[in-house]
Amino acid sequence: MMRTRPLKVALLGCGVVGSEVARIMTTHADDLAARIGAPVELAGVAVRRPSRVREGIDPALVTTDATALVKRGDIDVVVEVIGGIEPARTLITTAFEHGASVVSANKALLAQDGAALHAAADEHGKDLYYEAAVAGAIPLIRPLRESLAGDKINRVMGIVNGTTNFILDKMDSTGAGYQEALDEATALGYAEADPTADVEGFDAAAKAAILAGIAFHTRVRLDDVYREGMAEVTAADFASAKEMGCTIKLLAICERAADGGSVTARVHPAMIPLTHPLSSVRGAYNAVFVESDAAGQLMFYGPGAGGAPTASAVLGDLVAVCRNRLSGATGPGESAYAALPVSPMGDVVTRYHISLDVADKPGVLAQVATVFAEHGVSIDTVRQQGKDGEASLVVVTHRASDASLTGTVEALRKLDTVRGVASIMRVEGE
Repeated sequence: MMRTRPLKVALLGCGVVGSEVARIMTTHADDLAARIGAPVELAGVAVRRPSRVREGIDPALVTTDATALVKRGDIDVVVEVIGGIEPARTLITTAFEHGASVVSANKALLAQDGAALHAAADEHGKDLYYEAAVAGAIPLIRPLRESLAGDKINRVMGIVNGTTNFILDKMDSTGAGYQEALDEATALGYAEADPTADVEGFDAAAKAAILAGIAFHTRVRLDDVYREGMAEVTAADFASAKEMGCTIKLLAICERAADGGSVTARVHPAMIPLTHPLSSVRGAYNAVFVESDAAGQLMFYGPGAGGAPTASAVLGDLVAVCRNRLSGATGPGESAYAALPVSPMGDVVTRYHISLDVADKPGVLAQVATVFAEHGVSIDTVRQQGKDGEASLVVVTHRASDASLTGTVEALRKLDTVRGVASIMRVEGE
């Protein structure tokens, strides 16, 4: 039997995502009511510019006083899509204090202060849901913390930023340089006027922190995530990748140590074999590859950004939270019981592709090989091409720690026969 009194929703932010949330709530009102068991009512919309025309939204609902809106006391659910740290953090905790559960898409805030927000939600007996914070429309958070709750997840590796994937895919498929591909992404609306958060890996790092925390039942903050941008990736790197049967992606990688005693979280460009499912993710799409003991290998794929896809994830959370309100229950909160330490990047073990500019003369390869051996880094393959006294030397290692590889490169730079290190790239997915 459906309850006639509506559940009231306050919307914080009415930009690209917020306006889509409001539109779907209006156009799908009957379906949402049927799925929830009660109607949902948009009770207020907090914005910065109230004079702007917002199609389909009653102007009487619009306010610039977000604090007063979340303090009303009759609000059942607050949907936060304004982003950033403040005032979002204060508004969310205020919502809990005044009886509302929260649905958020705020990856930066959750990566920085997720533990405190979960604690506030638990203190007041309210829900905190955030499916939309990672990978847009792709169902990922709920499968990790509910569907796979009985399994042991060992690795989560994925493409979680559509802008960077578009740029790298364009470089791969057309031979374009980085700046040319970035300019096209900007012209098409995939990249912001200031693309720093995307291309320098900040966006992906926040998502990696959230994913690692859920997957490994451990608190992982943004500061724990190693981050490396992609501005230094060149057409020559793609040429080398193709020779190895690989392509290049900006990956978020969260993994449990082999002994199970620690975890790592990192974001950086990497070569990945064309045989790996992530290599075929094109354009601005996202995909996340999960490896666990019982379920094995799973991949989640779809649009990772945009108003409608992100709003889809927000509405999914809204339905779940509203159902919980009706039943007087709350969904799963933070699970950080494992409390595993987060290891530094130096402990990470992977393969490496190193391109060196060297003198084209006898004995160079022997010198380089000796340096690798002295630092305990085993060489898998070597390719050398020389002309007019100069040569390029490409070395692909077996698995080695980041710390040992760093020491190797520092020693290589001191050799008289090494003119420079053209590029260093990790090889993942093997």
